[in-house]
Amino acid sequence: MMAHFMMKTAIAAATISLMAGSALAQTPKPIKQHKAWGAYSYNDQKAGKICYVLSIPTVKEPSDRDHGDVFFLISQKPNNAAKFEPQVEVGYKLKEKTPVTVTVDGKDFKMFSRGNNAWLEDVSTEPELVAAMQKGRSMKVSGQSARGTQTTYTYSLSGVSAALKEVAGCK
Repeated sequence: MMAHFMMKTAIAAATISLMAGSALAQTPKPIKQHKAWGAYSYNDQKAGKICYVLSIPTVKEPSDRDHGDVFFLISQKPNNAAKFEPQVEVGYKLKEKTPVTVTVDGKDFKMFSRGNNAWLEDVSTEPELVAAMQKGRSMKVSGQSARGTQTTYTYSLSGVSAALKEVAGCK
């Protein structure tokens, strides 16, 4: 039941996100749910088939705020299915020039934000973050809203390895 809810939520939000990013994007199709992580694909008229994995947080803090839709995505880089690009998407604007921090097993990775999304500041650390996620149990993402509210999201990493394997050969 929870997996079905997560998949429906993820598809709805991912569709909105992808449509906003590309007017040519189509509705994402679920490939398979692996515990807390789902594998998805969509066809873009310019880039072709794009595959990604996505999860929603198990905990949103502060709990008395409306966070909107919050996701952690790992997408394949266009024209290079062997490389993955981690991304955070939240349901509000993030504070400009304030880093978002991803923590896996005590190791911090810094992200920069634009609007309601964040990406790694140093793209050379993308493989390191993905590897840490595959070995880890949980992950925290901390950031600050444009209004100044400090937010933290906790994600289960259960199923991330299987979901990434699911999209590894996606073309």
